[in-house]
Amino acid sequence: MYGPPVDLSFKDISHVTGSLSEVPRSGLRPLKTNSKRKYLSRALRLSNNNIPDLVGLQYTLSHFLAQPLKLGWLDLSCNKITCIDPVLCELRELRVLYLHGNSIWNLSEVDKLGELQCLHTITLHGNAIELHKIYRNHVIAALPQLKTMDFSAVTRAEQVLANVWYTDVKRGRNTKESLQ
Repeated sequence: MYGPPVDLSFKDISHVTGSLSEVPRSGLRPLKTNSKRKYLSRALRLSNNNIPDLVGLQYTLSHFLAQPLKLGWLDLSCNKITCIDPVLCELRELRVLYLHGNSIWNLSEVDKLGELQCLHTITLHGNAIELHKIYRNHVIAALPQLKTMDFSAVTRAEQVLANVWYTDVKRGRNTKESLQ
């Protein structure tokens, strides 16, 4: 059985590896460890820090978690991340990814996450990409397995509309026409 998230939020961490010297916050449920003093958790919180990129993420996961490749929930919200690092695609079991409140400005960055077939929940609001008119359609088309985006359910109608929009864009049709 897996325990609560390893919580390294609000630690003023400026690089992912800066968390290595930190002690996770204790919550209502105590963190459990194995014989190697690694946490029995599938969730990691690195939110509300000053992290600009994900250099060293795999090493950090291996440092804290008993089974780093089983990570299912990652909170990187409210940092200074500008792009989606391909290292996230190595986390094949990732189901929930919080990236809201960062500095991601290029909408095509989201396309990198298409490899994560288990990913069903993502947050991206509070990033510059949210200002694009096609923001929600693009994310839903790029990640068709999503059930929740920005804390809002992805409806079947939205999935259909996003697929139509994406097909039209690929064929070179006018994006405005495909959204109507």
